[in-house]
Amino acid sequence: MSYYEKLANHFRKLSRLSHLGSICGWDQATMMPPGGNQARGEALAELAVVMHEMATAPQLADWFAAAKQEELSDAERVSLQAMERNWRLDTVLPAHLVEAKALAASRCEHAWREQRKNNDWQGFLPNLTEVIQLAREEAAIRAEATGTSAYDALLDLYEPGMTCAQLDALFGDLVTWLPDLIRTAEEKQKTRTFTVPQGPFPTEKQKELSQSVMALLGFDFNHGRLDVSAHPFCGGVPTDVRITTRYDEADFVKTLLGVIHESGHARYEQNLPREWSGLPVGQARSMGVHESQSLFFEMQLARSREFAELLAPMAAKVFARESDPAFSADNLHRFNTRMKRGYIRVNADEVTYPAHVILRYEIERALIEGTLAPADIPDVWHEKMQTYLGLSTLDNYRDGCMQDIHWTGGAFGYFPTYTLGAMYAAQLFAAVDRSIPNLRENILRGELTELFNWLKTHIWQKASTLSTDELIRSATGESLNPAYFQRHLRARYL
Repeated sequence: MSYYEKLANHFRKLSRLSHLGSICGWDQATMMPPGGNQARGEALAELAVVMHEMATAPQLADWFAAAKQEELSDAERVSLQAMERNWRLDTVLPAHLVEAKALAASRCEHAWREQRKNNDWQGFLPNLTEVIQLAREEAAIRAEATGTSAYDALLDLYEPGMTCAQLDALFGDLVTWLPDLIRTAEEKQKTRTFTVPQGPFPTEKQKELSQSVMALLGFDFNHGRLDVSAHPFCGGVPTDVRITTRYDEADFVKTLLGVIHESGHARYEQNLPREWSGLPVGQARSMGVHESQSLFFEMQLARSREFAELLAPMAAKVFARESDPAFSADNLHRFNTRMKRGYIRVNADEVTYPAHVILRYEIERALIEGTLAPADIPDVWHEKMQTYLGLSTLDNYRDGCMQDIHWTGGAFGYFPTYTLGAMYAAQLFAAVDRSIPNLRENILRGELTELFNWLKTHIWQKASTLSTDELIRSATGESLNPAYFQRHLRARYL
């Protein structure tokens, strides 16, 4: 057996353990009784330590050195590089920190579910402080190992190759035109009227509609399922993808768009190349690319005028509202493309969404760099919400700094990928539009196979065989160009 094959087998074993951890995490968020959290947290922490020990086994250094001397195909060399990157990321962290992070994240996320409902910032703060302190420790270790800044070191975990300098340039340009676009869109909307669909919309009917739309979008129910959690997510593994949502019987559209968003993540996972299954090279390229797929589905596709023609009769039939003018395609399109400043990121429209992301990026960067204390998060959040969106979150922690799940799990460096994903999505849709001349007519007819085949060929099947920049250039003909995002927003909202 070659050293490359030894490494491949080793990483596939790690992948199987990761599979178990993913499903246990899904169960923790969806099915587990509250009293099981301590034991589950300890079990997941133990698994994390076992995986860390395997991922940093002493013999791996020699195996990598030997594998580099072997005659490998181009594809195997790319795979070897991906394995070595993962190995280097793992070896810098001590096992005790890996365990501490897992335990702290489990405690914080589980308690957050009730604390957020109760607007209990003071109860939430001690757990969050522990998570932040551990994230700072990790960032410091990774920064020293890579010669980067603390936040850059964490950002690289989610968006390899991206830096604060690049983000500052991208986001700096965005804020030069976004406030004016928001104001102009608000003025234009005063001339547009729409009818708000009136509930109640029973949860079971919403689930029926959600699953019908998932089927339309090509979701493979033989290798995935839809459930309920406190915060929507997509998890599991490519052959067993779990997506979740939360239902609001007063607003079926909010739930449905969330399901469509997670379906974009799921289609990416379900269509990763099977020949690379279990290896780092066979995983999704980055969280920015992953978010590009969910936002491609939710924003570019599902909020289009053409998709509204598909959705309207489906929704009207499920809820028995065929004669309700609120369920006309024209009204649903206007409703789905309304722009309104709001508190909740996951419910935000395309235009205001980047403001939510930039706010979080600035706060979490300051937290990791040590220039912001955890106790001061609510005040800074309130100030930035007023600056970016003109809204007050004073004493409203539930709809302010406690609304997201990311920080409870220590996912610092993740938030910027949402707006990067929106930029990638706009650029990708423009490329698809050029490649498929009758794209919009196909969407109107519900013929989405050609569209999904394009994504499968240019994004999904590429997995991590290319860098993010190489992937975007190969799909669109150029590197990330935020002008496509601006052009898309102006065309749809102005």
